[in-house]
Order: sequence, then C-alpha cells, then structure tokens
Amino acid sequence: MVLSFIIVLSLFLMIGLSSVFLSRGTKEDYYIASSSVPAPLVGLSAVATNNSGYMFIGVIGYTYATGLASIWLMIGWIAGDYLASTFIHSRLRKATGRTQEVSYSGVLSNWDGVIDLRLQRTAGLISLVFLLAYASAQLVAGSKALHVLLDWPTWSGAVVGAILVILYCIAGGIRASIWTDAAQSVVMIVAMGLMLVVAVMSFGGVGGAVGEMREIDGYLNLFPQDLVLPGLIGGLLFALSWGFAGMSVIGQPQVMVRFMTLDDGSQMQRARMWYYIWFTLFYCMATGVGLLSRIYISDPGNFDAELALPTMAQELLPAFGAGVVLAGIFAATMSTADSLVLSCSSAVTHDLLPHNIEKPWVLKLGTAMITLGALAWALLNQQSVFNLVIMSWSGLASAFAPLLIVRCLGMRPKPALSLIAMLTGLAVALGWRFMGWHSAVYEGMPGILTGLAVLCVGMLFSKAQAASTADLVKG
Repeated sequence: MVLSFIIVLSLFLMIGLSSVFLSRGTKEDYYIASSSVPAPLVGLSAVATNNSGYMFIGVIGYTYATGLASIWLMIGWIAGDYLASTFIHSRLRKATGRTQEVSYSGVLSNWDGVIDLRLQRTAGLISLVFLLAYASAQLVAGSKALHVLLDWPTWSGAVVGAILVILYCIAGGIRASIWTDAAQSVVMIVAMGLMLVVAVMSFGGVGGAVGEMREIDGYLNLFPQDLVLPGLIGGLLFALSWGFAGMSVIGQPQVMVRFMTLDDGSQMQRARMWYYIWFTLFYCMATGVGLLSRIYISDPGNFDAELALPTMAQELLPAFGAGVVLAGIFAATMSTADSLVLSCSSAVTHDLLPHNIEKPWVLKLGTAMITLGALAWALLNQQSVFNLVIMSWSGLASAFAPLLIVRCLGMRPKPALSLIAMLTGLAVALGWRFMGWHSAVYEGMPGILTGLAVLCVGMLFSKAQAASTADLVKG
C-alpha cells in the first residue's frame, strides 16, 4: 500500500515540478499562466479543484449519515453549477483579457477598467480569510486518510500535504497546479470507480447491496428526515437551496481562476464539456460509495462518518489498490489546496498590497507563508471537513456571486453599492449558519439572494434619483 501510494505521489510531484521549464517569471504567468492553458486542461483542473477532499471525505461522510436523500445535494449542486456557467464563465474570461488583472478579486472589482482599490482590497481580504479556512480543510482531509490507511499521526498528513503544496507553487505557480490537477483527476476517478465496483461485488451485486440498505430504517427515504417542511415540498426546497450551492462555484476564486487561464475564449464550451462529464460521473460514483459505506460500516453512533472511504478501502482492497485509493484522496486534497493557497497569495500580493510586487521570489515567499498559515489552522482545527468547506464555500459565494452575476448581465453598480452588497450577502450567510438554519436550507441561498436584492434595489434607487435630478434641472 505504501509503495503504490509513494509511486503515484512521486508521479504527481514530477509533473508539477516539470512546469518550471515553461515558467516566464512574471506575476501574470505565476497566477494565471499567461492565459495560455488549453481547454481540456482547464476543464479537468477546474473539476479536480472543485471536487477535492470534500468529495472523497465530506460528501461520502454526509451520504453515510443521511442515506439516499443525499442525492438531492448532488442534483442541486450540478444543476446550479451548470446554470451559472452558461453565461458567467465566458464573460469572466473576456473581462480578464480586458482588465489585464491576475486575480479573481481584481477582475471583479475593476470590471469596467476603472480601478476601485477599496472594493478590491475588501474582496481580497474576504478571499484570504475564507480560502485559508478552505485550504486548512483540505489538509485535514488528507491527514484523515493517511491516519486510517497508514496509521500515521493525524498531524503528519497535513504536514506532508503542506510540503507538496509549497513545492508545486514554488515550481511553476498555477501552471504546476493545473498540470498536477489533470493527472490527479485521472487517479481520482480511477480510485473512486475501483472502490465502487469492489464494494458492490462484496455484497453479491447491486441487488444484494440494495437489499442490505432496505434493512436500515429510513436509509432509502427520498427526502431528509430533519427538514422544516417534510415530504416533497421540503425535498424540493432542500434541492433548490443546494442548487445555489452549485451556483456558488462562480464565487470561488480558486475554481474560476482556472477559466481565466484559458488560452482562447472561444473554446469555453469545450472546457465546460470536459468539466461536466467528469463532474457528473465522479459525483455519481461518490454517492454510490457513500451509500454502500453505511451497510459495510454499520455503527454510525461510534464512527466518524468522514473516515468511511479510507476505512472501506483498507478492508476491501488489496494493499496496492488501497494505496491507489489513498493516492486518489490525497491527490484530491492537494489539487484544491495548492489552488486555494495560490488564490490566497494573489489576494495578498495583488489585491491587498501595492501592485508593484512583481519579483517572483517575493510571490513565492508569500505563497510559502500562506501555506504555513493553512497548516497551522489545520493542526488546530476542530470542525469536520464538510462543515468547514461549506462555510467557506457559502461565504465566498454570498460575497462575490451577486456582483459577478449583475456585471455579467451588463449592469454597472457603483463601487459603494457593490461593497455594501458584498458585505451584506456575507453577513446573511454567516448569520444563517450561526442560527443553525443551514440544516434545512443551504446558507448560500439567502446570502446570494440578499446580495442580489441589495444591488437591484440600490441601482433602481440610483436610477430614480438621477431621473428626479434631471427633471429638476429641466424645470
């Protein structure tokens, strides 16, 4: 098991380090690869970054605890993601070329070519805080897998992950991240497919597995049992709210920056095709493995649900196969962690600090320091991977998605209004989670809707005020 894990991990490391030969030594190349990445790599990198350890550890754990009703999360997430991408991604890529910005916050804040430092720095600060929390969750996910399969101390996996992230980022910046993402996406889907097939066979086929699930009270119920509104209405509301979770991808700098690196904006549809085929296949397999994990590990009261996949791999697979699964989990966490760290680095060096920071060694030093910050957070973390990821995901989406949506629709809110909407949406999402209402409705839904409402009402008010002023002047 250790041998296969080391072989696969060494392959990733070599792929990432080899990107140094194409490095141009500029900030633009370090953060967005000089917008020179072909469509297939963009799609595979974006989906690997999106799925991450959250899918291997968080979603499987959630499915283990929830049962068949977890499919609403999958349906809503993919549908919302697809809907948002139909009009957002290509416009963001065009704005990147128009503004010549190298960070997501920079493009969002300077969409019309008019620099607003207050808005950009606020967006950069929000990005830094939530992306750092997100990165720590990835390191925690990797450490959990290593702890179960290799019996390493819980801190060791996070340390190994942090070292790899630093090596990737120092070697070639986002290009190294994208190249390793593409390789990691292949290992991730092979590992999940292997686990699904072996798990089904261990129960004598699909019929046997389904029969076992029926023995668990409420496990095959179509709707979650703890909804505020029970039955079909509650289920649809639950799915709709998770549709906003999928839509929330447009507020994630670490994912959207992938589409900003595309070499030709006309190839966006091709990049999306690679993204959604891989995403749908992988999510379906992850949900299947999660359902099977409950009938294989039948003691939910005394078991950490987020250890379901590595525990099954250890028990069901031969040593080499378990090593491949472990490499897949670890690859998933690293593909997202290095993306998150680079986005944090761009938030610091490009959005928060003066724009004259161009020296590569300063950028790489900043990246290394941020990685150490994420490692410290991971070592002190007490939350589950699922909760930490969702909190970060919803916070970023509630702050950024409303402004990006109205900009892509051709609206031009004033900087002050944009700032108010950003902070209001974020506050609503965090307040919703604090009140505990996120168990019924994903907090990003009220956060995004509130941000959109603030922007729309504010622009209508400004328009009415301008019309009133014009009438007074004419009078």
